Amino acid sequence: MTGPREQPAPSEPGRNLLGESLRGNVEMLANLLDAVLLVASDLSLPVMLQRIVEAACKLTSARYGALGVLDEDGSALSQFITVGIDEPTRAAIGELPSGKGLLGYLITTAAPLRLADLHQHPSSVGFPAHHPDMKTFLGVPIRVQDHPYGDIYLTEKASGELFTSEDEQVVVALAAAAGVFIENARLHDKVRELTLYEERERMARDLHDTVIQRIFAIGLSLQGLLSLTEAPEVTAGITRAIEEIDETIRDVRATIFSLEASAVGSAQDSSSVRSAVLNLVAEMVDPLDIEPEVIFKGPVEQRVRDDLKRELIPTLREALANVARHAKATRVKVSIDSLGSELVVQVTDNGTGFDPERSKRGHGLQNIAERALSLGGRLHIAPEPGGGTSLTWQVPLH
Repeated sequence: MTGPREQPAPSEPGRNLLGESLRGNVEMLANLLDAVLLVASDLSLPVMLQRIVEAACKLTSARYGALGVLDEDGSALSQFITVGIDEPTRAAIGELPSGKGLLGYLITTAAPLRLADLHQHPSSVGFPAHHPDMKTFLGVPIRVQDHPYGDIYLTEKASGELFTSEDEQVVVALAAAAGVFIENARLHDKVRELTLYEERERMARDLHDTVIQRIFAIGLSLQGLLSLTEAPEVTAGITRAIEEIDETIRDVRATIFSLEASAVGSAQDSSSVRSAVLNLVAEMVDPLDIEPEVIFKGPVEQRVRDDLKRELIPTLREALANVARHAKATRVKVSIDSLGSELVVQVTDNGTGFDPERSKRGHGLQNIAERALSLGGRLHIAPEPGGGTSLTWQVPLH
């Protein structure tokens, strides 16, 4: 990969072990190949990307590493996977980078970049509060042909050394693998979404053309029976049955609307609210050590506006991270409900329960509550029957 580089790091007086290996050390080349093969052994994209960052840190002796994945539009980061920063520090930092500053510069220039001091680069905007200080820097774009997918960022090489050109070659190889994995995952998503779209259309059509018509016909038959009896108890029973049938028809119609709306959302935008939630939940499987159940209710894509989506995803991340840190749960359920006048996000678990004193000491729940208040909503936390905790985040949809 070629291209101009800003502020190249001064050449080091001696060669490190990795530099020598790439010029002839078969063992280290084998380690690089093993790293790529290890990454490729898992079908989960978040896990593969995490392994790529870990391999990059290990092979270059970097203390910190990150991998940013661009959204479909290429305008901002949709995922940001880190190595070297623990969960409490990550939670204290708050919202993850969106692709501005030096990270944005690397995305637009599309060329590897090595710096002796990233603070000295013209595009550097510094770090947010609670962020570890970093100085030496190596960044490599993730691209397939001319299409950008993101970048790999490494900082703080061991013993204060500068990143070398050999380090750069290693990360370029890993970035190429990452690009292929991201591209393949998105192609699979598009195929799956098309299949789901067709299946939802068929289900909605069957529900409308067959199920509702049959239920409606039963309701008409029952109404006809009312004229044949004057017994109060019989009349009351038939009336209750008719009311339940009407309620069932309303539920089925709501289900049809939800199927059609979610199908349209999936077909139009693979970075939709639904996709963003599912991607985040997949990312949290490892910290939670379980796979959460996810339920969508109502036309989420049509009713959740962009400003709500920007608050929904970090809110859900904070909630799941809190479960991962404290709950020791074996079951977690995420519900996103947009049927009423409010967006209701609920995270329930069967863990150790809610400790009010712990919430006073941490920033995570405070951040969630403040996001709700800023949107005119509220946060409610309560114990679950039989053990565990229910976190409910409610904000107006209009």
